[in-house]
Amino acid sequence: MRFGLVSRVLGLLCAIVSLSMTWPLYWSLKDGSNDIRAFLAAIAVGFISGAALYLAGRGEDYQELGIREAFAVVTLSWVLASAVGALPFYFAGSVDTYTDGFFEAMSGFTTTGASILTDIQSNPRGILFWRSLTHWLGGMGIIVLSLAILPFIGVGGMQLFKAEVPGPTPEKLTPRVQQTAVLLWGVYVLLSGAEVLALAAGGMDLFESLTHTFGTMATGGFSPLNGSIGQYGNPYFDWVITIFMFLAGANFTLHYMALRGKPLSLWRDEEFRFYTKVILFSTVTITLSLLVFGGYASAERALREAAFQVVSIVTTTGYATADFDLWPQYCRFLLLLLMFVGGCAGSTGGGMKNVRIMVILRRVGMEIKRLLHPRQVIKIRLNGTVLRDDVITSVTAFFILYIVLFALATLAMAAMGLDLTAAISSVAATLGNIGPGLGMVGPTQNYHWICAPGKWLLSLCMLLGRLEIFTVVMLFFPGTWKR
Repeated sequence: MRFGLVSRVLGLLCAIVSLSMTWPLYWSLKDGSNDIRAFLAAIAVGFISGAALYLAGRGEDYQELGIREAFAVVTLSWVLASAVGALPFYFAGSVDTYTDGFFEAMSGFTTTGASILTDIQSNPRGILFWRSLTHWLGGMGIIVLSLAILPFIGVGGMQLFKAEVPGPTPEKLTPRVQQTAVLLWGVYVLLSGAEVLALAAGGMDLFESLTHTFGTMATGGFSPLNGSIGQYGNPYFDWVITIFMFLAGANFTLHYMALRGKPLSLWRDEEFRFYTKVILFSTVTITLSLLVFGGYASAERALREAAFQVVSIVTTTGYATADFDLWPQYCRFLLLLLMFVGGCAGSTGGGMKNVRIMVILRRVGMEIKRLLHPRQVIKIRLNGTVLRDDVITSVTAFFILYIVLFALATLAMAAMGLDLTAAISSVAATLGNIGPGLGMVGPTQNYHWICAPGKWLLSLCMLLGRLEIFTVVMLFFPGTWKR
């Protein structure tokens, strides 16, 4: 482990996060609000900390990053970003404790959307813009952004790319990882711009169009309104955001290919088809349940709210247009199951990812076939390609570890006094980077009432979910840190 190299890269990443605070500072200056000093102080602390880390590693030259350095840089960069990102909330008095500020920042950067703010609209626009901007920065990835704007980090950057980008097998669009990062961010910015224009065309002002776009494209779910998207009561906004959440939950590599004139690439991809079928099945059955058992008289409203909540949960966005905690038991349980599925590999969505669910199901099918035909050679294929045994093993190990961590964290939350529904759904919602759960952490509730140790544990769950467990877990093994 070359600690100096890790320290230098972390120093640069800290400076990037601090520099990004100048964007919300514009809204603070425009409104003349009292959070101006909070941002200036946070920027100063961030730059000083970044400079200290950079100078601490000045003896190291930029060279090929090893797998150990990659794990350390990726995990610690997200922790550091949240630590610095918490400062504006704390300095502005938007939160009572630094723990609350760290929880809110980690929730933002990991695109979880779980909040401790009890009255969102009472906060200055600068704070609310920063809150949503953390989503957008974390959606495509802090490391991917750094690779795009700091080419010299690209030396050995493939290790960083693999450690951060979601999915069992990260895809490169070009041979150079730095160019891949630029293209991915280009697609991300283009789709974000399209959503801003679509929301503005419906009458939403610029500030709310931007903040809701940040939450949608990053599949985060922070809204500057207390009632989230449902506060508008506007079907046009519901459908626009549903469409862009769906797009954000798909693989951005496929979006790039579609923009290059190959739109059929989306439907030819098996994971995208599976993702679409899961959403269609869930939407149709929940719509029927709402009409038959939920007391909904309007089929349009039932379909719209079912589609919105299904896409919001599957893509792990967490926006709400209805209190689904009041829906029939079938709807509530299905939404809980969807929290584990998540978006596609290579998307901004969280959860296990559809491709892993597919591989697990096909692995089960393969074992059943082997029982019936012991001598038959059976291989698992995805998009026409035979999956390597190491990929299948990795997916299986991820699935098992995900369930084990979910069970252990749920036990810990229950030991802290949460009822079973809140304990299960709070861990499912944070480990899957979804945000709202059920019961006391439902769509009309928040996480403010949870004790400090519980907030730190759930913050760890958010980090584990966003970096897909192994990248974080590796740092707890002593062998990772040996020279």
